[in-house]
Parts: sequence; C-alpha cells; structure tokens
Amino acid sequence: MIKKIELLIRIIIIIFVWITGCYILYRYEYFIAFNEIDNIVGMIPVALVLTAAIGINVLLWIIHKKQFFAVSAVIFLFVILSIVLFPLALRGNWWINPTTFNESEAAPDLTIFIPFSENSKTAKLDEKSQLLLTDSLPVLDGATALYPVYAAFAEAVYDKNIFSQDYVLCTSTRNAYQGIISGNRDIIFTVGASEQQVAAAKEAGVDLYFTPIGREAFVFLTGKNNPVDNLTYQQIRNIYSGKTAKWSTLGWREGGSIIAFQRPQGSGSQTGLQTYLKGLPIQVPQPLPDASLIGTNSLMRQVSLEWQGVQPALGYSYRYFALTMYSNPDVKLLKIDGIEPSIVNIQNGSYRFIGNFYAVTNGQSQGNSKLLIDWILSPQGQEIIEKTGYIPL
Repeated sequence: MIKKIELLIRIIIIIFVWITGCYILYRYEYFIAFNEIDNIVGMIPVALVLTAAIGINVLLWIIHKKQFFAVSAVIFLFVILSIVLFPLALRGNWWINPTTFNESEAAPDLTIFIPFSENSKTAKLDEKSQLLLTDSLPVLDGATALYPVYAAFAEAVYDKNIFSQDYVLCTSTRNAYQGIISGNRDIIFTVGASEQQVAAAKEAGVDLYFTPIGREAFVFLTGKNNPVDNLTYQQIRNIYSGKTAKWSTLGWREGGSIIAFQRPQGSGSQTGLQTYLKGLPIQVPQPLPDASLIGTNSLMRQVSLEWQGVQPALGYSYRYFALTMYSNPDVKLLKIDGIEPSIVNIQNGSYRFIGNFYAVTNGQSQGNSKLLIDWILSPQGQEIIEKTGYIPL
C-alpha cells in the first residue's frame, strides 16, 4: 500500500513538473515561435526548462537508491543551475561586456521651436488663444519628440512679456521624470513611464497623474535598401525576445544577423517598446560584429548603417520624431501586419502600435497647470497638436 502511495505521489509530481514546464514555455511564447528560433541563445531557455523537468523526473526514481547517490547529486546540481539560470537565459544576458548604447545621443535642432523666438517653427493658432497666463507660469519639460508641441502650447498661452526659456525646458524623458519627482517641474509631456520611474515616484511620495492629450504611432525602422518591408507583430516579439536573430528567417537570405538596436533604459522609445511587447522580457543588446557599429549618433542614424554590403539593422522610434524632427533619408518605416503607419491608419486604428501621450503632473493638476491642461484638451489645444503633426484625441 505504501509503495502504491509513493508511486502515486511521484506520478502527481511528474505531471505537475511537466505542466509547469509547458506553461513556462507557453507563457514566453516558445511553442508558437518554435519554428522561428534560429540561434543558440534563443534556444537556451527551452533547453533549461527541459533539463530541469527531465532532471526532476529522474531524481524522483533514483534519489532513494544509495548506489545512485553521486549521480543524483550531479543531476540535482543541473536542476538547480537550470532554474537559477533561466531568468538570465530569457534576456540573453550571458555576456561579460554586453553592448551598451549612448546615454546622450545626437539630437535634432530644438532651437527652431523655442517659444517666441524669431522665425519659430512652432504650430500657430488661426485665432487668438482663449487662455492667457500672465503669472505663475507652469514649468514644462518632457520628451524630445514632444518639445515642438508643448513649446507651441506655451507660445499660444504664456504672456510673452514675462516668459523666459526657464519655463519651457527639454531635458529628455528620464530627466523630466526626475524633475517632476523632485518638484522642479509642474507638467511634463511624455508617452508614459517605465516601471523604474513609477517606482522612483512612489518611493518619493509623488503621485504621477497622467492626462491623455494626443495620440502617436510607435514605428519600426530599417535601412531603405533592406528588402524587408513588412513584419508581423509576432515577428517583432520574436526578434526582441531573442528567438529570431537572422534576417533569413524573415525571408531575406543575404541579410545576415539582425542588428536590433535599442534605446537606453528610461527613454521614451524604450518604454514604448516595453509597453508594446506587453510583458515579454526584452533581450539585452547582443554583441555587435564590430564595436564601431555602436556609433556616437542617434538610433535614427545607426539604423541605416551598412555591414558587409547590407543594411542589417532594426530600430524603433515615434512616427513624428522619425519623419519630422530627426529624419534620415536612408531609413524607411516598416509595415506591421501589412499596415503602414500612415495618418489615416492611425486615425482609423488599423495600425497596431498606437498610444496616447500625456501631460503628467504630481497628483491632479491645480491652478495654472489645470488651466493649461484644460486648454490643451479644448479644440484650440487639440488644433495645436494636429498642426504640429501629431494625432489629436
């Protein structure tokens, strides 16, 4: 009877182990993407799950036998190592000197958008603004890509006689969040916050409040000579989770390895990538074939690089930034699931990667900050958004 109970317990544990292993592989999309796994690093998580599951199964049958003590110890070690290494394997984080990207990239010329400057290219209303702030001007900051639109807000609403450039800053998404958390900014304009930025705000007792004010498309980019014009959503997920690393898997035999550039942690576009991959672990940037490919310039320039006669790079940005603020004539925007990121497809919702951008405050806005945000949501504020080149709500 005891032996039957022991046997039943072993069978239950074995079933549980295999169900758990299958769930893990399902959760991280290894079943649906198995045929697209084209590299060793991408296959390691599958190997670790199988090693752990098989090892536990073997241990259940031999661990109680003294003659197999040494073998059991070795198998147990492999099981533990497989479990411990699995999180690293999910992110491909095996490299002593991983590829890093520049914290400060070359930026577009923002001086042409400075409010009230001579020949300013900020969007203008066709009529007088219905709001004029003459004192206690809110201090604004935000993402580089959104500077033209919130600079235009300030030019339309702030009293020119008391305005100074200290009221409208552009220090990048990461620094803008630091500014709102420290209390040095009243409103920041971003596409969202990373988990780290939310955690930093919470630790400082700051309640980040996000007011949607407009819409924008997140786009993927390649060199114009890259013959791939379309990627599916699943292919994007496979690439940035490390399962697919070769252009040949995507139909371009001569393309070699995919150089999938990323932006620094906490930047607006990196947060966008994390948002649109919906919880799937993003692989750390893999070593490049040559260190010179890292470059010292913007991702908008890096993505058009040539290596061994082809343009193998892949990158991402926001549509307005890629097409207007820091365009690269040697770069093209990819279709996703056959849909191009055109204004029409953004407006009708057929393009997949569309999201809001926000006016972010510490708690619900008050005083002049509230007046400004309410005006941004009015027809005049939405007109500024549309004239700048973004999509109004």
